[in-house]
Amino acid sequence: MEERVAKETFEAAKRASVSQLLMKAGRLVNERALARVPEAPGRPRLRPSHTALLPHLDLEGTRLGVLAERLGVTKQAVTQLVDDMEAMGVLERVPDPTDGRAKLVVFADDGPTLLMQGMRYLAEIDGELAAALGPRRHAALSSALAAVIAALEGE
Repeated sequence: MEERVAKETFEAAKRASVSQLLMKAGRLVNERALARVPEAPGRPRLRPSHTALLPHLDLEGTRLGVLAERLGVTKQAVTQLVDDMEAMGVLERVPDPTDGRAKLVVFADDGPTLLMQGMRYLAEIDGELAAALGPRRHAALSSALAAVIAALEGE
């Protein structure tokens, strides 16, 4: 009985937490977007861990150690993700112009095309959300999320 009460209390706390709801909504959007990515024979399948890496890449390139720090994972874990994404044609390693011994992770030639395809999937999902919520609620959600981001970034 005590275990059931604890579970119900926990689930109620999750439903009442705006932060938890934001994380769950983000996860669900990511899952829907990834489900739309066609499988390429002989290439690894894009996973949520791959998409988690993308926001941490600087356009001019980012060292593996910096990516690991930003993601809060080991350098070995980031190396595996980058290896996978190199095999997909999304990322590549290039020499760091400021340090000949170091490498930068950059978007590969096909990377921007693939990223724009991903943005099209997100636009489709956004359209589905707009249809489900209605234009007023969708606009209010967009405005509220922009305010949340600004508050969390300290602007």
